[in-house]
Amino acid sequence: MEQRHPLPPFTHETAMQKVQLAEDAWNSKDPQKIALAYTKDSEWRNRSEFVTGREEIVKFLTGKWEKELDYKLKKELWAFTDNRIAVRYEYEYRNTEGQWFRAYGNENWEFDDNGLMQRRFASVNDLPIDESDRRL
Repeated sequence: MEQRHPLPPFTHETAMQKVQLAEDAWNSKDPQKIALAYTKDSEWRNRSEFVTGREEIVKFLTGKWEKELDYKLKKELWAFTDNRIAVRYEYEYRNTEGQWFRAYGNENWEFDDNGLMQRRFASVNDLPIDESDRRL
């Protein structure tokens, strides 16, 4: 049976660990590795896109990082309950034309008993920035 520690129910400490693990994984920009943290039938809403399952997650992330270059992410725990975590985050990237952006967002996560994320709902806003205004 697949498990991803820490497992729910979350404490403040284990929720913080889960957030840091997610941040580290996404900063690796390795879609295959990242997809393993989700259930095989995980449901996502990312902006206006809906993604279901690991295969679609890999496809989504591969496409994301073909367009979002020099990606760097920072996540922050916002709230948690037994098997749910809410995070706020920001990330920076440049597009293929060289324009830099800072994206701000919130995610709501729901985990199964084995610590795999079964639902991820993300809202994101992009702000064009000058390269000299980068923080990450």
